[in-house]
Amino acid sequence: MNIISPTSSTPPPNPSTPGNGGGNGLPSVGSSGQLSNNSSTNSGQPSNSANNTPVSRERIAVWITELLSSSTREAALMELSRKREKVSDLAVLLWNSFGSVAVLLYEVISVYPYITPPTLTAQQSNRVCNALALLQCIASHPETRTLFIQANVPLFLYPFLNTKSSTRPFEYLRLTSLGVIGALVKTDETEVINFLLTTEIIPLSLRIMQSGSELSKTVATFILQKILADDSGLNYICQTFDRFSHVAMVLGRMVLQQQREPSGRLLKHIIRCYLRLSDNPRAREALRSCLPDCLKDHTFDIVLKDDQSTKKWLSQLILNLEAPPTNNSQQQQPSTSILSQQAQPASPLGMG
Repeated sequence: MNIISPTSSTPPPNPSTPGNGGGNGLPSVGSSGQLSNNSSTNSGQPSNSANNTPVSRERIAVWITELLSSSTREAALMELSRKREKVSDLAVLLWNSFGSVAVLLYEVISVYPYITPPTLTAQQSNRVCNALALLQCIASHPETRTLFIQANVPLFLYPFLNTKSSTRPFEYLRLTSLGVIGALVKTDETEVINFLLTTEIIPLSLRIMQSGSELSKTVATFILQKILADDSGLNYICQTFDRFSHVAMVLGRMVLQQQREPSGRLLKHIIRCYLRLSDNPRAREALRSCLPDCLKDHTFDIVLKDDQSTKKWLSQLILNLEAPPTNNSQQQQPSTSILSQQAQPASPLGMG
């Protein structure tokens, strides 16, 4: 499940976390997500062999120590990112080792100057993605996750999510950064969602959902789905007309694109987002008129023929929207008056 690195010399970090690929797991990264700009890049078999080799605690300690030296850091980043799934407490070791997290953040910050104008090279992308893979390891571990968000570490990744270049080094950087956020939301913890709602993650995800690669779109849609799954996330998005309409517009465009370029795994997360939105009374009223017609007929029957769960979710969505509206005045269609009284600073990405 590893994505092939932009360089041939280093096996890349995997932007997804282990999971079954179901509704609660990060989308699996398969061959369609492989990135390579070198004809000598192979299928990654040597790196798989290396990953299966047992690693001693002493060797892990040496690599962590070598992070502190600029002369040994790149190799240490590569080895630790390769072995991160073999060491269950690597996140704890990194977090509590002197200077380790500071070094990882330095690696992230060091490529900021190459974002604008977009001059990031494949080698630079590969190196920072190895650092991001270790940050994802920290974000995934229950003992370090809370400390990770309390330190506002995810904010250091947002400049990468905000990039527009479609070159492979940038796409790989976005995808690996999304993997860190995906690892956070996968835990279904309200604390994580509440933190993310104070940041720009929703508009950043929506931007990638419109213009990213299929794999990036899938992970970004998964992140939105997990935010919506939490009551605070659903209430936040449905609180104002601008927020709801932005989300509904992006989802609608993605559905129309699915007619031309269908992807079962991406469509699954789109439908889950719509289904969760239909749990909000005001959003449900709005979806009755703005849900794309191709979700209401049999357009995607072939795409979903082997996905019983998604077909069930789509049927439930249609049933929710067909239910007669109540007379409760609280269940009106979202409008600009929903929360226009709340003074909030305007978001630079269009989500207040």
